[in-house]
Amino acid sequence: MAKKVSLRQFQEGLVARLKEVQSGTVAQSASKMGVQVGREKWLVNLPDVSEVVPLPQLLAVPLTHPWFSGVANVRGVLYSTVDFSRFLGGEPMQANIDSRLMLAHSKYHLNAGIIVHHMLGLKNPDQLQLSTTENLPPWVTAEYIDSSGAQWKELNMLGLINHPDFLNVGV
Repeated sequence: MAKKVSLRQFQEGLVARLKEVQSGTVAQSASKMGVQVGREKWLVNLPDVSEVVPLPQLLAVPLTHPWFSGVANVRGVLYSTVDFSRFLGGEPMQANIDSRLMLAHSKYHLNAGIIVHHMLGLKNPDQLQLSTTENLPPWVTAEYIDSSGAQWKELNMLGLINHPDFLNVGV
C-alpha cells in the first residue's frame, strides 16, 4: 500500500527536488516529473519548470483559442495559461483539487504555464522502455512504455513554447 503524504509535504518535497536539480546535485536522468494531461501520461524535465502551483483564478481573454485558458496572477507575475489537454485536441480540462499550473522556467523568457490534471510524482526514465523518437510533434521528445504497458510522452518544453501554434493564442 502506498504511503500517504499530505499535499503540503508533497509540494515541499517537489520544491526541494526542483532546487536540487537546478543546483546540479541530482542526476538529470532521474529528474523527470510525471503528470497526467487528460488521459495521457507525460514526463517533464525538472529544469524546464520553475514551479508547480495549485490552479489559481484565471482571467479570461476574449478572442482567443478555446485552449487558451486566460491569464493567471502568481505572486504578482502574470502568466498566460494553456489547457494542455485541449491544446493537444483532447477534452477541455475540468478543474479539480488535483489540477495544477506548471510554470515554464524563466530561462525561456516567456511567462507561460500549462494546466495539468494530476501530478504523478517523480519518474526515472531509466526504468522505462523507449518506444519512439520519430515522427513526433515538436513538443514531444520521445515516447516510452512502462512496465505495466502504459505509454508516457516526454515533454519538450522549448519545442512547445516556441511553436507557432502555442504562441498564436488569438483567433
